[in-house]
Amino acid sequence: MTMMKPAWLNPRNALAAAGIVAAVGALAWAFAPRPVDVEAAVVERGRFEQSIEEDGRTRLVDRYTVSAPVAARVARITLREGDTVAAGAPVAVLTPVMSAMVDERSAREAAARLKAAEANIALAAARTERARVALEEARLELQRTEKLAREGYLSASRLDIARLAEAGARREVDAAAAQRDVAAQERAQAAAVLQPVGAAPGQPILVRSPVAGVVLRVPAQSEGTVAAGTALLDVGDPSRLEVVAQLLTTDAVQAKPGTRVAVERWGGPPLAGRVRRVEPAAFTKVSALGVEEQRVNVLVELGEAPAQWQSVGDGFRVTVRVITASADDAVLVPVGALFPDDGGGMAVYRLEGSRARLRPVDVAGRNANVAWVRGGLAAGDRVAVYPPPALADGNRVNVRAP
Repeated sequence: MTMMKPAWLNPRNALAAAGIVAAVGALAWAFAPRPVDVEAAVVERGRFEQSIEEDGRTRLVDRYTVSAPVAARVARITLREGDTVAAGAPVAVLTPVMSAMVDERSAREAAARLKAAEANIALAAARTERARVALEEARLELQRTEKLAREGYLSASRLDIARLAEAGARREVDAAAAQRDVAAQERAQAAAVLQPVGAAPGQPILVRSPVAGVVLRVPAQSEGTVAAGTALLDVGDPSRLEVVAQLLTTDAVQAKPGTRVAVERWGGPPLAGRVRRVEPAAFTKVSALGVEEQRVNVLVELGEAPAQWQSVGDGFRVTVRVITASADDAVLVPVGALFPDDGGGMAVYRLEGSRARLRPVDVAGRNANVAWVRGGLAAGDRVAVYPPPALADGNRVNVRAP
């Protein structure tokens, strides 16, 4: 008796079954999810700084315009831009064209101006003494801060602030002394109106520099007749420079006086400074794209400057970085790895082996390159940078080579 073989053992049926299995496997492979290609970056620890960057320009802290006290004929001015002048040195020679004719009303006005000039001298002297007291206080504070810093009770940033405050107080003393000299020269000019021009018509008058510095501008060098009050030249001290930057009003509210500033791209190493003042009035400025912007001047005072800074003059272009936040040993992640999550916060895709896992993170601050993360990641983690829209939580990933 012959036994019947099962149908599936038939060679034809076996081949058909194998073909079906292969087709199903091919379909399963074709429709199986593919690994998503991503770029990866490593989370690191380092210093984080959040800043506002803007173009700025240098300018003199004090600029003085020497003018003609009376209508006269001015001799050719021999001084040129960049020449050094001492305080009280003659800078121009005037020859009055006629004797001053002062009526009673003009005499009373001139007497009042003389009294105001004398009051300004007293005020300048008081400001000088007050500036000296502030300098002494700053020196004592710096000494205390240095002692506490050496003992480890204060941070290095507090020591830098104390040093900048002492340098600023020293400059305030210099500015107050210069203002006192200016007041003395203004008194001399006011007194000259009440005095005879000279013993004889045509006697020359020497116009003197109110402060020590260099000549910045000479509007007219040639001889000619000028009216009273005509500007003859500008004088200033180029070693006393400050930086002015025009910040957007939305950014300027973060640049409070005392905020640390880095001055860069001036031709040398970055310089440390601080915001001295934010002017109270803003102005409208049209950007290069034709957009009206509200901006305000922010004045930056420099700390100790290197020798190369002496070659920087009035009106030079620089770049200003106002540091609004900073942290040492912060967890840093590239900003390209961040994206908004459904909860209103920020999240990243952390790479765990060949899988991408969605991780919400607590972002404390960010700049143009990195973000400071206070929670959700640790140094050494790998994250997906610029994750594609197809990437989802749990997807397999294929990390592209950089």
